[in-house]
Amino acid sequence: MRAVVYHGTNDLRLETVTVPRIQSNELLVKVAACGVCPTDIKKIQYGTVPPPRIFGHETAGTIVRAGAGVRGFRVGDRVALHHHVPCLDCHACRHRAFAQCDQYKRTGITAGFEPAGGGYAEYVRVMSFVLPGVVKIPARNNFIEGAMLEPVNTVLKAVNRLDLLRGDSVLVIGQGPIGLMFTRLLALRGANVVASDLLSDRIKAARRFGAHRVLNGGDKYFADHIARFTRSCGLDAVVVAVPSDEAVKQAQQLVRGAGKVLLFAHTRRGSAMGLDLSAVCADEKDLIGSYSSDITLQKEVARIVFNRKLDVRALITHRFPLDQTTMAISLAARPSPGSLKIAVDQTEGVRLVRDG
Repeated sequence: MRAVVYHGTNDLRLETVTVPRIQSNELLVKVAACGVCPTDIKKIQYGTVPPPRIFGHETAGTIVRAGAGVRGFRVGDRVALHHHVPCLDCHACRHRAFAQCDQYKRTGITAGFEPAGGGYAEYVRVMSFVLPGVVKIPARNNFIEGAMLEPVNTVLKAVNRLDLLRGDSVLVIGQGPIGLMFTRLLALRGANVVASDLLSDRIKAARRFGAHRVLNGGDKYFADHIARFTRSCGLDAVVVAVPSDEAVKQAQQLVRGAGKVLLFAHTRRGSAMGLDLSAVCADEKDLIGSYSSDITLQKEVARIVFNRKLDVRALITHRFPLDQTTMAISLAARPSPGSLKIAVDQTEGVRLVRDG
């Protein structure tokens, strides 16, 4: 089969590799679609993991082989995959800190080599311990919608961490694909959402996704606009969906006492910054993070996506065939005007397109 193999920093090669062999309690899935995720981009750009690997973890496809011990799935089922599933029994899981579970940290989907998701290949092996994360795709929905369950799950988990009330005011900094998911899910929860970005097309998209107010992040009167929006009370929460330290400092200033600042994009280790810690202690402004997904939200996420309360199809602006995966990753890493979510699409007849 064909696969895009990572050989080190910014070194991806389209190669022929062996189709994965499955065990009796596993699935073999023919990949139809895989979203391009910033997490994989960082690994590729900075060479943070040893090669060789086949990345791609926002994956959907069709079951072409099911082990004799598999129950609930059969050949021909169209499915969305989940590459991390916790044990639900360890200390971390009992505290619902699923991303800190040792089993969760194992990747359960592979196209070969060290398991890394495998979505940038024609077939993937789905191991037994991640079968609880597999979701069947309804007939009315497409593979792209299935592939987006994983990123939507990560955002819904973060929204839940904010523990907001209806009518609370929330600023979402950054209106890329993840920021737009935040904007929509927060609006569905009844929050009053302010969305900001530096790109005009993304600011316009935020309105379509339910933002009550949109702002350009470079506006010198930004803080004044927020003060008017909140009647000088301050925001209840700020989501920082971009890896900007200045945005974190700004967020801490804009939230009210006992408000929350949630970091969603600061995943590169080793970075440090200065903060006014008295704001955390005396003003009780919480600084929290959220990383990866929550398997217990899968059914709720499936309802939101498949019922199109969050229509993820509107996020996909570019689709690339497998042999142009490097181009897909390059565009996702350096967005152009008009680009949002990028996908590698292996459905029949797919060519490089821009949805419009």
